[in-house]
Amino acid sequence: MRELSLYVHIPFCMQKCRYCDFLSYKASEQDKKEYVELLLKEIEQQAPFYAEHQVISVFFGGGTPSVLDEKVIEKILCKLKKSFSFVANPEITIEVNPGTVTEEKLQIYFAAGINRLSIGLQSANDEELRCLGRIHDYQTFLETYELARKSGFRNINIDLMSAIPGQSEQSYRETLSKVLALQPEHISAYSLILEEGTWFFDHQKELDFPTEDEDRILYELTGQMLSDKGYHRYEISNYAREGYECLHNKVYWKRGDYLGLGLGAASMVEEVRFSNKDTMEEYREMIDNCAGKQNSRTCFRENIEYLTREEQMEEFMFLGLRLTQGVSRQEFEHKFGVNIEEIYGEVLTKLQQEGLLLTDEYIRLTPYGMDISNYVMSQFLLN
Repeated sequence: MRELSLYVHIPFCMQKCRYCDFLSYKASEQDKKEYVELLLKEIEQQAPFYAEHQVISVFFGGGTPSVLDEKVIEKILCKLKKSFSFVANPEITIEVNPGTVTEEKLQIYFAAGINRLSIGLQSANDEELRCLGRIHDYQTFLETYELARKSGFRNINIDLMSAIPGQSEQSYRETLSKVLALQPEHISAYSLILEEGTWFFDHQKELDFPTEDEDRILYELTGQMLSDKGYHRYEISNYAREGYECLHNKVYWKRGDYLGLGLGAASMVEEVRFSNKDTMEEYREMIDNCAGKQNSRTCFRENIEYLTREEQMEEFMFLGLRLTQGVSRQEFEHKFGVNIEEIYGEVLTKLQQEGLLLTDEYIRLTPYGMDISNYVMSQFLLN
């Protein structure tokens, strides 16, 4: 059977953060109830098309999934397990924000089968948290983290952010030190990116963002401090203790099959990319129109993109190179029936001479290559 990962989008938040361009918004209880009913219908309608797949991971993302009542999350997960075939011990993650969970909520998550938490801290500095528009302070995060451990969670990720306006090397070092003292199993450390349509983008001239050189110093500090404490970088922005790499995210980087469920959720199955409608009105209409159409999975597919062989090769390279393991020459040849040198020989030689790639059985980024990874990835475009 083919392996499949499920992404479940919960688009609700307490408030919109200043840097966020994700599909999320504040909603009434009635809006949430209607959305969940539609989501449950979609799960039931979509599942028959994936009878030959086994689910290896589930990721509840958003938005802030933990703003929903815990019984609702339990109900959604129960519907997934009844509708799809699962492997014996799937990785099941839910994103939570500090201040949106209680001990009871976490215990219900754990009892339902959720075995991984991703907690959005971003910074241990309260002034920086206020700047980001977060709803919590560091003490609230600590309380959430302690409740998670008390509730049985032994696989916790903490999200961190650098290049925050007003952030200094010292304040970021303090954030890293505080997080490392907690010994989470996984740390995701991203540099803030200005996205069009966000509050930060519209007010960037009024804010004191770190320079590109200062941002690079923070990036290097992350790798150094986490490595010193036993975390290995397995992807450009992700670090884990041995045995705790995020299976779900590796499916994306290795181009496995994943199905997005919910408003605006993106999917890639058997080299076809598609997504759901991204407004409630259109999403409701899609669910209603697809009811009973058991022979046409295209009913659920919007923005369909059939990837060409060249596009598959490009993605294989620039997604695989995000992983520190790199891309396998053998896997490339097995998948595409051609030696990688025939397609990318000149590019590989050029990037190796520039000190950006290491090439042996696996092709992977050097530390300098990671620093300018966007440039490296662009070299693998074929058109």
